[in-house]
Amino acid sequence: MAVPKKKTTNGRRNKRRSHHALGAPGISVDKTTKSVHRSHHVDLKTGFYRGKQVLFNEEEEQVEEATTQSEE
Repeated sequence: MAVPKKKTTNGRRNKRRSHHALGAPGISVDKTTKSVHRSHHVDLKTGFYRGKQVLFNEEEEQVEEATTQSEE
């Protein structure tokens, strides 16, 4: 089993840990709505991703409303 001969100094330890910091997430601006969101993620406020509506489509909402009305 490997055992260190000397204690690792604070400076050497801190130099080794200098690369352990977390970076800030990438931020993008949507082309159509100019809203800020994380890169490669859907903008949850508007439902747009890469200029296309992928969430909160009006057609889907109308279909859902029609199915709930027909069930009643």
